[in-house]
Amino acid sequence: MIELTVDATGLARSRFAVSPLHEVAATLLPWGLRPATHADPWVARARRVLRRARLPLLSALALDNGGYVPDFLSPHPSGPSPTVEEELERVRDTPPERVLGELEALRGGHPCVGLAGAELPPGVRQSMDRGGAYVARQAARELRRYWDLAFAPHWEAARAALEAEVDRCAGVLARRGAAGLFNTLHPGIAWSDGTLRIDSRFTMECSVPLVIVVPSLVAARPGVAVDPVRGGRRPPMVAYPVRHPATAPASASAELARLLGPTRAGLLTALGSPASTAQLAERHFLSPATVSYHLGVLHRSGLVTRARSGRAVLYRRTPAGSRLAGTTPPANR
Repeated sequence: MIELTVDATGLARSRFAVSPLHEVAATLLPWGLRPATHADPWVARARRVLRRARLPLLSALALDNGGYVPDFLSPHPSGPSPTVEEELERVRDTPPERVLGELEALRGGHPCVGLAGAELPPGVRQSMDRGGAYVARQAARELRRYWDLAFAPHWEAARAALEAEVDRCAGVLARRGAAGLFNTLHPGIAWSDGTLRIDSRFTMECSVPLVIVVPSLVAARPGVAVDPVRGGRRPPMVAYPVRHPATAPASASAELARLLGPTRAGLLTALGSPASTAQLAERHFLSPATVSYHLGVLHRSGLVTRARSGRAVLYRRTPAGSRLAGTTPPANR
């Protein structure tokens, strides 16, 4: 169990963020090798891409069992939704002493919290001998290639799902407060009496100035990144898994299909939860242009609404659309 004590000021400074490189680094953890049953297929494919792509540093740091993946591979998000280019630049600019310090933490472990040390692979030691700046540049190059091969084709849909989760959390925060919000994230995360408790095989109790919370489509359970460098003051980052809607399209009724046509009926039925054009295209095996056209017709007919969420535009049914689809209107969240 990890316990993070946060005072009122720290709670006010805490924030949510969507991080592309956090998703990349999460596949280096054991759940990247054995993803949860609800994970998207591309999560399971990512490790296979890693093995084939000849990325020696990332491959050496990937875990099959428990352990620690250096945090400089997924820097703390500088804003609510940084781009992958912004995060790769931060990896390249990681202070050399930070890079070497985290790799030394990997080698030495943290017995006080239950993290055992691990022998560094020869390739990692050779890169370290060339300095922390060299390791940071190598990591950024390999992360870029790994991203292009395994993540870029799926990121628009993934980001829309993650940003929709952040929007959901904003609604819960407004209605139920911070305590109510943290207690809805995951059964393994609980808030009471100023302390955030996260189920973990590690043990730690500490007071922190704030918490950065990152929803994840890769993580199978909650995780906490606590600064491993001696004397480090980086705030902890808490990740938790998001169970987003299944990728299989919902089935429209025969009556609705005759009224609207099968494509529009299927899209309207699928919009019980907010979704982007890219998500709907992937689920329904349609081109984004086709989906955009039919969504435009539904929007002009007053059956769906659209609103920007970060960089994505999310569509959802209106009450009239829900009645036509034969369901109750979606609840405000």
